Amino acid sequence: MTAQILDGKACSKALLAEVKIRASACIERGFTPCLAVVLVGEDPASRVYVRSKTRRAKRCGIATQDHHLPATTTTEELLALVHQLNTDTEVDGILVQLPLPAGVDTDAVLLAIDPQKDVDGFHPQNLGRLVIGRPRFVPCTPQGCMRLLALHPEPIAGKRALVVGRSTIVGKPVAQLLLQANATVTMAHSRTRDLPAEVANADIIIAAVGRPNFILGEWVKPGAVVIDVGINRLPDGTLTGDVEFAGAAAKAAAITPVPGGVGPMTIACLLDNCVLAARRRAGLEVGE
Repeated sequence: MTAQILDGKACSKALLAEVKIRASACIERGFTPCLAVVLVGEDPASRVYVRSKTRRAKRCGIATQDHHLPATTTTEELLALVHQLNTDTEVDGILVQLPLPAGVDTDAVLLAIDPQKDVDGFHPQNLGRLVIGRPRFVPCTPQGCMRLLALHPEPIAGKRALVVGRSTIVGKPVAQLLLQANATVTMAHSRTRDLPAEVANADIIIAAVGRPNFILGEWVKPGAVVIDVGINRLPDGTLTGDVEFAGAAAKAAAITPVPGGVGPMTIACLLDNCVLAARRRAGLEVGE
Protein backbone atom coordinates (compact mmCIF):
# COMPACT_ATOMS: atom_id res chain seq x y z
CA MET A 1 0.00 0.00 0.00
CA THR A 2 1.28 3.45 -0.91
CA ALA A 3 -0.07 6.12 1.41
CA GLN A 4 -1.60 9.33 0.11
CA ILE A 5 0.56 12.22 1.35
CA LEU A 6 -1.64 14.84 2.97
CA ASP A 7 0.29 17.91 1.84
CA GLY A 8 0.03 20.67 4.43
CA LYS A 9 1.99 23.11 2.28
CA ALA A 10 -0.43 22.86 -0.61
CA CYS A 11 -3.48 22.89 1.65
CA SER A 12 -2.23 25.92 3.56
CA LYS A 13 -1.45 27.73 0.32
CA ALA A 14 -5.04 27.28 -0.80
CA LEU A 15 -6.39 28.47 2.57
CA LEU A 16 -4.08 31.50 2.61
CA ALA A 17 -5.34 32.46 -0.85
CA GLU A 18 -8.89 32.47 0.57
CA VAL A 19 -7.71 34.49 3.60
CA LYS A 20 -6.11 37.07 1.30
CA ILE A 21 -9.35 37.48 -0.66
CA ARG A 22 -11.39 38.00 2.51
CA ALA A 23 -8.78 40.37 3.95
CA SER A 24 -8.89 42.39 0.71
CA ALA A 25 -12.66 42.64 1.02
CA CYS A 26 -12.18 44.09 4.51
CA ILE A 27 -9.67 46.64 3.22
CA GLU A 28 -12.07 47.68 0.46
CA ARG A 29 -14.63 48.42 3.17
CA GLY A 30 -12.19 50.69 4.98
CA PHE A 31 -10.65 48.53 7.68
CA THR A 32 -7.57 46.29 7.77
CA PRO A 33 -7.48 43.09 9.83
CA CYS A 34 -4.75 43.38 12.45
CA LEU A 35 -2.90 40.71 14.43
CA ALA A 36 -0.92 41.67 17.53
CA VAL A 37 1.95 39.24 18.20
CA VAL A 38 3.60 39.14 21.61
CA LEU A 39 6.96 37.42 22.04
CA VAL A 40 8.60 37.27 25.46
CA GLY A 41 12.27 36.30 25.66
CA GLU A 42 14.76 34.99 23.11
CA ASP A 43 13.68 31.38 22.53
CA PRO A 44 15.09 30.61 19.03
CA ALA A 45 12.18 28.41 17.92
CA SER A 46 9.63 30.97 19.08
CA ARG A 47 11.41 33.73 17.19
CA VAL A 48 11.34 31.65 14.00
CA TYR A 49 7.62 30.94 14.45
CA VAL A 50 6.81 34.60 15.08
CA ARG A 51 8.76 35.76 12.02
CA SER A 52 6.97 33.19 9.88
CA LYS A 53 3.53 34.21 11.17
CA THR A 54 4.26 37.90 10.68
CA ARG A 55 5.60 37.38 7.15
CA ARG A 56 2.60 35.33 6.06
CA ALA A 57 0.17 37.79 7.65
CA LYS A 58 1.60 40.67 5.65
CA ARG A 59 1.41 38.64 2.43
CA CYS A 60 -2.30 38.14 3.09
CA GLY A 61 -2.93 41.83 3.68
CA ILE A 62 -3.17 41.50 7.46
CA ALA A 63 -1.50 44.26 9.46
CA THR A 64 0.66 43.23 12.42
CA GLN A 65 1.77 44.74 15.68
CA ASP A 66 4.95 43.14 16.97
CA HIS A 67 5.63 43.33 20.70
CA HIS A 68 8.97 41.79 21.72
CA LEU A 69 9.54 41.84 25.47
CA PRO A 70 12.64 40.78 27.42
CA ALA A 71 12.81 37.44 29.23
CA THR A 72 12.77 39.36 32.52
CA THR A 73 9.21 40.56 31.87
CA THR A 74 6.93 39.91 34.85
CA THR A 75 3.43 38.49 34.75
CA GLU A 76 2.07 41.90 35.75
CA GLU A 77 3.90 43.67 32.93
CA LEU A 78 2.65 41.17 30.38
CA LEU A 79 -0.89 41.43 31.69
CA ALA A 80 -0.70 45.20 31.29
CA LEU A 81 0.25 44.79 27.63
CA VAL A 82 -2.57 42.28 27.06
CA HIS A 83 -5.05 44.74 28.60
CA GLN A 84 -3.74 47.47 26.29
CA LEU A 85 -4.24 45.23 23.25
CA ASN A 86 -7.71 44.21 24.44
CA THR A 87 -8.79 47.85 24.40
CA ASP A 88 -6.99 48.76 21.17
CA THR A 89 -9.76 49.16 18.58
CA GLU A 90 -7.29 48.57 15.74
CA VAL A 91 -6.39 45.06 16.97
CA ASP A 92 -8.58 42.13 15.93
CA GLY A 93 -6.47 39.21 17.11
CA ILE A 94 -3.96 38.71 19.92
CA LEU A 95 -1.32 36.00 19.77
CA VAL A 96 0.93 35.44 22.80
CA GLN A 97 3.66 33.10 21.62
CA LEU A 98 4.12 30.06 23.85
CA PRO A 99 6.01 28.87 25.80
CA LEU A 100 6.45 31.86 28.08
CA PRO A 101 9.59 32.13 30.24
CA ALA A 102 9.65 30.43 33.62
CA GLY A 103 8.10 32.66 36.26
CA VAL A 104 5.40 34.05 34.00
CA ASP A 105 1.91 32.78 34.82
CA THR A 106 0.82 31.41 31.44
CA ASP A 107 -2.71 30.57 32.61
CA ALA A 108 -3.27 34.09 33.89
CA VAL A 109 -2.04 35.61 30.63
CA LEU A 110 -4.22 33.41 28.41
CA LEU A 111 -7.23 34.05 30.65
CA ALA A 112 -6.67 37.81 30.35
CA ILE A 113 -6.98 37.86 26.53
CA ASP A 114 -10.34 39.13 25.29
CA PRO A 115 -12.13 35.96 24.08
CA GLN A 116 -13.26 37.83 20.96
CA LYS A 117 -9.60 38.49 20.10
CA ASP A 118 -8.34 35.05 21.15
CA VAL A 119 -7.53 33.84 17.63
CA ASP A 120 -5.52 30.92 19.04
CA GLY A 121 -8.73 29.61 20.62
CA PHE A 122 -7.02 28.89 23.96
CA HIS A 123 -9.25 30.96 26.27
CA PRO A 124 -11.39 28.75 28.56
CA GLN A 125 -14.52 30.46 27.25
CA ASN A 126 -13.62 29.57 23.69
CA LEU A 127 -12.65 26.00 24.60
CA GLY A 128 -15.99 25.67 26.41
CA ARG A 129 -17.87 26.90 23.36
CA LEU A 130 -16.03 24.31 21.29
CA VAL A 131 -17.19 21.54 23.64
CA ILE A 132 -20.85 22.53 23.27
CA GLY A 133 -20.54 22.76 19.50
CA ARG A 134 -20.74 26.56 19.24
CA PRO A 135 -17.12 27.55 18.59
CA ARG A 136 -16.12 31.18 18.32
CA PHE A 137 -12.61 30.26 17.14
CA VAL A 138 -11.49 26.70 16.49
CA PRO A 139 -7.93 26.24 17.86
CA CYS A 140 -5.46 26.45 15.01
CA THR A 141 -3.62 23.13 15.11
CA PRO A 142 -6.76 21.03 15.67
CA GLN A 143 -8.48 22.97 12.88
CA GLY A 144 -5.51 22.22 10.64
CA CYS A 145 -5.75 18.51 11.48
CA MET A 146 -9.40 18.43 10.45
CA ARG A 147 -8.72 20.28 7.20
CA LEU A 148 -6.01 17.74 6.35
CA LEU A 149 -8.34 14.84 7.18
CA ALA A 150 -10.81 16.35 4.71
CA LEU A 151 -8.27 15.82 1.91
CA HIS A 152 -8.80 12.07 2.22
CA PRO A 153 -11.96 10.87 0.46
CA GLU A 154 -13.11 8.51 3.22
CA PRO A 155 -15.68 10.13 5.57
CA ILE A 156 -14.85 10.55 9.25
CA ALA A 157 -18.33 9.57 10.45
CA GLY A 158 -18.40 6.12 11.99
CA LYS A 159 -14.62 5.73 12.06
CA ARG A 160 -12.61 4.81 15.16
CA ALA A 161 -10.30 7.74 15.95
CA LEU A 162 -7.39 7.61 18.38
CA VAL A 163 -5.93 10.83 19.76
CA VAL A 164 -2.51 10.25 21.35
CA GLY A 165 -1.88 13.18 23.70
CA ARG A 166 -4.33 15.07 25.90
CA SER A 167 -3.09 18.67 25.87
CA THR A 168 -5.60 21.52 25.89
CA ILE A 169 -3.86 22.96 22.83
CA VAL A 170 -4.19 19.94 20.54
CA GLY A 171 -5.38 16.66 22.04
CA LYS A 172 -8.58 17.66 23.81
CA PRO A 173 -9.83 20.14 21.16
CA VAL A 174 -9.17 17.78 18.24
CA ALA A 175 -11.01 15.01 20.11
CA GLN A 176 -14.04 17.31 20.34
CA LEU A 177 -13.88 18.10 16.63
CA LEU A 178 -13.69 14.40 15.79
CA LEU A 179 -16.69 13.72 18.01
CA GLN A 180 -18.63 16.46 16.27
CA ALA A 181 -17.70 14.81 12.96
CA ASN A 182 -19.33 11.62 14.32
CA ALA A 183 -16.17 9.59 14.89
CA THR A 184 -15.89 7.20 17.84
CA VAL A 185 -13.01 8.74 19.77
CA THR A 186 -10.46 7.22 22.15
CA MET A 187 -7.84 9.34 23.92
CA ALA A 188 -4.48 7.78 24.79
CA HIS A 189 -1.87 9.22 27.12
CA SER A 190 1.07 8.32 29.37
CA ARG A 191 -1.01 5.92 31.47
CA THR A 192 -2.73 4.15 28.60
CA ARG A 193 -2.28 0.40 28.78
CA ASP A 194 -1.20 -1.41 25.60
CA LEU A 195 -0.88 1.59 23.29
CA PRO A 196 0.09 -0.64 20.32
CA ALA A 197 -3.29 -2.37 20.56
CA GLU A 198 -5.12 0.96 20.63
CA VAL A 199 -3.20 2.16 17.56
CA ALA A 200 -3.88 -1.11 15.74
CA ASN A 201 -7.63 -0.64 16.29
CA ALA A 202 -7.78 2.94 15.00
CA ASP A 203 -8.99 4.06 11.57
CA ILE A 204 -7.74 7.60 12.26
CA ILE A 205 -4.65 8.40 14.37
CA ILE A 206 -3.84 11.90 15.63
CA ALA A 207 -0.35 11.84 17.21
CA ALA A 208 0.46 14.81 19.45
CA VAL A 209 2.85 13.69 22.20
CA GLY A 210 6.09 15.46 21.27
CA ARG A 211 8.25 12.33 21.30
CA PRO A 212 10.16 11.37 18.15
CA ASN A 213 8.99 8.19 16.41
CA PHE A 214 6.93 7.29 19.47
CA ILE A 215 4.31 5.43 17.43
CA LEU A 216 5.86 2.61 15.43
CA GLY A 217 4.75 1.97 11.89
CA GLU A 218 4.18 -1.72 12.62
CA TRP A 219 1.39 -0.76 15.04
CA VAL A 220 -0.63 1.08 12.39
CA LYS A 221 -3.75 -0.58 11.02
CA PRO A 222 -3.66 -1.14 7.25
CA GLY A 223 -5.70 1.59 5.58
CA ALA A 224 -5.61 3.97 8.55
CA VAL A 225 -5.23 7.76 8.18
CA VAL A 226 -2.35 9.22 10.21
CA ILE A 227 -2.11 12.89 11.21
CA ASP A 228 1.28 13.55 12.85
CA VAL A 229 1.28 16.77 14.85
CA GLY A 230 4.73 16.22 16.39
CA ILE A 231 7.77 18.20 15.28
CA ASN A 232 10.91 16.88 16.98
CA ARG A 233 14.52 17.77 16.24
CA LEU A 234 16.93 14.83 16.31
CA PRO A 235 20.59 15.09 17.40
CA ASP A 236 21.69 15.33 13.75
CA GLY A 237 19.44 18.38 13.29
CA THR A 238 16.77 16.71 11.17
CA LEU A 239 13.08 17.00 12.00
CA THR A 240 10.82 14.04 12.60
CA GLY A 241 7.31 13.50 13.86
CA ASP A 242 5.78 11.42 16.62
CA VAL A 243 5.11 8.59 14.14
CA GLU A 244 7.72 6.41 12.47
CA PHE A 245 6.99 7.72 8.99
CA ALA A 246 8.41 5.05 6.68
CA GLY A 247 6.80 2.15 8.48
CA ALA A 248 3.47 3.92 8.89
CA ALA A 249 3.39 5.12 5.27
CA ALA A 250 3.81 1.53 4.09
CA LYS A 251 0.55 0.55 5.80
CA ALA A 252 -1.58 3.71 6.00
CA ALA A 253 -4.05 4.94 3.39
CA ALA A 254 -2.95 8.52 4.03
CA ILE A 255 -0.37 10.27 6.20
CA THR A 256 1.00 13.75 6.88
CA PRO A 257 4.72 14.39 6.40
CA VAL A 258 6.96 16.10 8.96
CA PRO A 259 7.83 18.79 8.14
CA GLY A 260 5.25 20.00 5.64
CA GLY A 261 2.12 18.55 7.19
CA VAL A 262 0.28 20.04 10.15
CA GLY A 263 2.79 22.85 10.76
CA PRO A 264 1.91 25.06 7.76
CA MET A 265 -1.78 24.55 8.45
CA THR A 266 -1.47 25.94 11.98
CA ILE A 267 -0.28 29.33 10.72
CA ALA A 268 -2.86 29.44 7.93
CA CYS A 269 -5.69 28.68 10.37
CA LEU A 270 -4.44 31.38 12.74
CA LEU A 271 -4.64 33.99 9.99
CA ASP A 272 -8.04 32.67 8.95
CA ASN A 273 -9.24 33.19 12.53
CA CYS A 274 -7.81 36.71 12.56
CA VAL A 275 -9.73 37.74 9.45
CA LEU A 276 -12.84 36.09 10.90
CA ALA A 277 -12.42 38.23 14.04
CA ALA A 278 -12.06 41.38 11.93
CA ARG A 279 -15.14 40.59 9.86
CA ARG A 280 -17.17 39.93 13.01
CA ARG A 281 -16.06 43.25 14.46
CA ALA A 282 -17.27 44.97 11.30
CA GLY A 283 -20.57 43.08 11.32
CA LEU A 284 -19.75 41.12 8.15
CA GLU A 285 -19.90 37.73 9.87
CA VAL A 286 -22.44 36.27 12.23
CA GLY A 287 -20.92 35.30 15.57
CA GLU A 288 -20.37 36.32 19.15
